[in-house]
Amino acid sequence: MTLLGRSKAARTAVIAVIGVLGVLLSLTRAATQQLDSFRKWEVYGGTSENIHYSSLTQINRENISHLQEAWAFDAGDKFEGRDMECNPIVVGGRLFATTPRPRVIALDATTGHLIWDFDPYEGKTLPKLGLDDHHRGVTWWSSGEDERILFVANHFLYSLDARTGKPVRTFGQDGRVDLRLGLGRPPETVAITATSPGVVYQDLLIIGSTVAEALPAAPGDIRAFDVRTGLMKWSFHTIPHPGEFGANTWPKNAWMYSGGANAWGGLSLDEKRSLVFAATGSAASDFYGSNRVGSNLFADCILALNAKTGKLVWYFQGVSHDLWDRDFPAAPSLITVMHNGIRVDALAQVTKSGHIFVFNRENGHSLFPIEYKSVPTSDVPGERTARTQPLPLKPLPFARQIFDESMVTDRTPEAHQAVLLKLRQVQSRGQFVPPSLQGTVIFPGTDGGAEWGGGAYDPETGLFYINSNEMAWIYSLVKRTTGPTSTGKSLYLDNCAGCHRPDRGGNPPVFPSLRHLTDQLTLEEIEDTIRAGGGRMPAFAQFSDAAMDALVQYVVSGKEEGNFKSADASSTDLKYIAGDYRGGAGYKFLDPDGYPGIKPPWGTLNAIQLKTGDKTWSIPFGEYPELVAKGFRNTGSENYGGPVVTKGGLLFIGATDYDKKFHAFDKLTGKLLWETTLPASGNATPAVYEVNGREFVVIAAGGGKWGNPSGSTYIAYSLPTGDTK
Repeated sequence: MTLLGRSKAARTAVIAVIGVLGVLLSLTRAATQQLDSFRKWEVYGGTSENIHYSSLTQINRENISHLQEAWAFDAGDKFEGRDMECNPIVVGGRLFATTPRPRVIALDATTGHLIWDFDPYEGKTLPKLGLDDHHRGVTWWSSGEDERILFVANHFLYSLDARTGKPVRTFGQDGRVDLRLGLGRPPETVAITATSPGVVYQDLLIIGSTVAEALPAAPGDIRAFDVRTGLMKWSFHTIPHPGEFGANTWPKNAWMYSGGANAWGGLSLDEKRSLVFAATGSAASDFYGSNRVGSNLFADCILALNAKTGKLVWYFQGVSHDLWDRDFPAAPSLITVMHNGIRVDALAQVTKSGHIFVFNRENGHSLFPIEYKSVPTSDVPGERTARTQPLPLKPLPFARQIFDESMVTDRTPEAHQAVLLKLRQVQSRGQFVPPSLQGTVIFPGTDGGAEWGGGAYDPETGLFYINSNEMAWIYSLVKRTTGPTSTGKSLYLDNCAGCHRPDRGGNPPVFPSLRHLTDQLTLEEIEDTIRAGGGRMPAFAQFSDAAMDALVQYVVSGKEEGNFKSADASSTDLKYIAGDYRGGAGYKFLDPDGYPGIKPPWGTLNAIQLKTGDKTWSIPFGEYPELVAKGFRNTGSENYGGPVVTKGGLLFIGATDYDKKFHAFDKLTGKLLWETTLPASGNATPAVYEVNGREFVVIAAGGGKWGNPSGSTYIAYSLPTGDTK
């Protein structure tokens, strides 16, 4: 019988069934297309959702023991103290990545043979103060025959022909755009780069930045550039301008002198909804905020922006008036999760404090309760702390939250006694205790908890994987010393010691030692570097010649040679914008032998079920080879670089600082299934890809963290040919 021959009720029922089948078919096609995208690795983090997931299954639980090296490529430009944090992308059988110098390289993804390379510093002096030494990847874009790689070195955004590696001369000025422009500051006073690559929406490259973390600092505006021309199409002011929403959370005209609030960890993109998501860092300066009284929107925020226009759709601030450098350290992970029986398109955001926030990505509503907790006030003159701070009640923290006497290391009796004595001399009362003149423990430390590697999400199981550091840091505030008459030493203590330490010893690799600097640089190069800044270092272009001469002499010799009148160069005195205090040199809370002052684990790997917020498993992650030799195993260690989860049942991760291991775990249980030792630690997120029916997993072995040996090798692994069928 035809449909027309049926009763009206029957026809209605049949039409309804057909409609349901149509919807299911449409959903099936959409799911198939999505899974198809997860077979590739054309975007930093795997896809624009940034969930570090691969649907490839050729390498799986059953055959992982057969995994072997397929190829290795040594870039040959390692520098001690530099690392290689790049998550490579693979397009059309070519692997695009960066090296420590940094160069951009294109490799044959099946053999590792070099196709081309591009050196932005060719014929130029390479920065040697650690200002431009973190590069996490590149961005690919194509339209017809036009195919490009976009990449940032120093303060320039480059557009390269993906086939040849040559600059596209019609982009910006002769192939590059100066990121110092368009920020409302004289460009010579701006220190800016981008350590994480941008995302492409249609013909827009949307990108964040890395800026100085002490004043003077640039604002962290999120900007969109035309991929073809390099013209800026929109800019979202993370420090609002007068009349813009959020401006009342800062002092008047703060946008003209304050800085930070930058999305240095990268971005994620919901193309269907035309939404770009960013997670921003703290405002400058990190640990003292008398110049920025207020909650400081949009520092420490999750932002949902219209990708076409840059207009704000919704936001959530994770730390109000941040005094702890509690940046959101990685881009949000765009997930789909079952919540109260309903599938919700959401985002998961990790934090340095060891928490995960989960929000509906359309409207910013939290999927779990958030408590606004009353927190201590500061007793430092000029500081006005926020009254409350938000903490999610679920998911449960993946890192311990307070360093108390019960957690003091018991590795040796001597280590225990030394750490206990030090702990009793400083404040350690958990989250959001303000920095003090006495010294305050920040735990987890300023490097997490979670870090820039971010997490991996498995859409099959709803499990979210995150590796975590468990290192306590001590921070204190000190009074600025600059007076009517200043010296090179006082200038150094006020502007440089917070990062490079009062003794000029630095805190490598983030802040290098300044001792013996003339072995690397001439006096002119040192002055040029101080004036230009770069990365986390401010640009001190405003210093007078007399002030600069005094500062350079002190930096290279550690001795005071002459003085100058502050009145002759009032801009050298940052009190007028930064207040009477500054952050002292923060340092790790270590025992006398250089190991963490807390009981293990010193690093963990965690699986969290985002449907319920409960932890599924957690294991110590990383070891110290010299402690293993003495019988101390499974201590965990600091770890940098994220995980990748696969449909084949595996969780791949390098990250561990000291043992240089690359691991594959069972994603459901956390059981170690395979590992190998790299030539240098793999402080980078791996990539999983397929070429000509063969699956590969590749990782950058760059080392260089916290004094560990540096490297410059990419290593790809695959199954023997007979196992790939």
